Amino acid sequence: MEAFADFWATYSTLIFTVGIHALLALSLWLTLSCGLLSLANAAFMGIGAYTAALLTLHLHWPFPMVLAAGALAPAAVALVIGAPTLRLSGVYLAMATLAFGEVTRILVLNLEITGGPEGLNGIPLLTTWWHILLILAAAGYALARLRRSRMGRAFEAIREDEVAARMMGIDVEGHKLAAFTLGAVLAGLAGALNAHSTFFISPREYGFENAVDILTMTILGGISSLIGPVLGATILTLLPELLRFLHAYRLAVNGLILIGVVLFLPTGLWDSRRLRQLAGAWRTRREGKP
Repeated sequence: MEAFADFWATYSTLIFTVGIHALLALSLWLTLSCGLLSLANAAFMGIGAYTAALLTLHLHWPFPMVLAAGALAPAAVALVIGAPTLRLSGVYLAMATLAFGEVTRILVLNLEITGGPEGLNGIPLLTTWWHILLILAAAGYALARLRRSRMGRAFEAIREDEVAARMMGIDVEGHKLAAFTLGAVLAGLAGALNAHSTFFISPREYGFENAVDILTMTILGGISSLIGPVLGATILTLLPELLRFLHAYRLAVNGLILIGVVLFLPTGLWDSRRLRQLAGAWRTRREGKP
């Protein structure tokens, strides 16, 4: 028991980070499932984090209400910017959402209520392991149900061929906005949990670097299933601990990982179809069949 206590004292922050990053990767998986290459999730995370932290510090709201506000604030912003932004696609959408993230970061840097470049300090440590586990499990269950629903099939149709989906009577703009907004909800929740687990937040935590990290986690794991983003988030969160001597080059390492995955594993590490083929080949070889 003492050994577990020592382990938890040493690695609890890392475990919390794995769960929060998994939630962020799922938020981007949701937008990618509709064919949207968005880099706004880091900004949505920041909006959720600052909203939750300010409500706790200044208004002393209960933690459940703070989490709800941290999810709803970026969702409201996503609804406002989504209508004009989601008319774009591909790299143009990525550039527009990246620009939105930078505008958000600069705005936070210059607001007095957010602490400016010094950030917010003294945030109560209210997040516990079961908060993260419960929200991550609920998000995974909800997304699994969504994927099998009519909306989830519409997302897939839009991702595969937007013109064909429109001809089948699917409301392409409405479904894109729904995916974008729901992704913002999950990113905002991750931000609220993060703000109450680290004692301190600052604008530099929600900029371009974090946006690239979220994208790398999701692409590394693969978007063919919900397991992929969680796996990618786990690997890229633990990797810096194993490669501490490369900490100064983390962005370069993540970039190389992203390039390698796109070139050699375009469907990510977790591809259920490829895994079934490998399992079938292994079973055939084991049974001695030609």
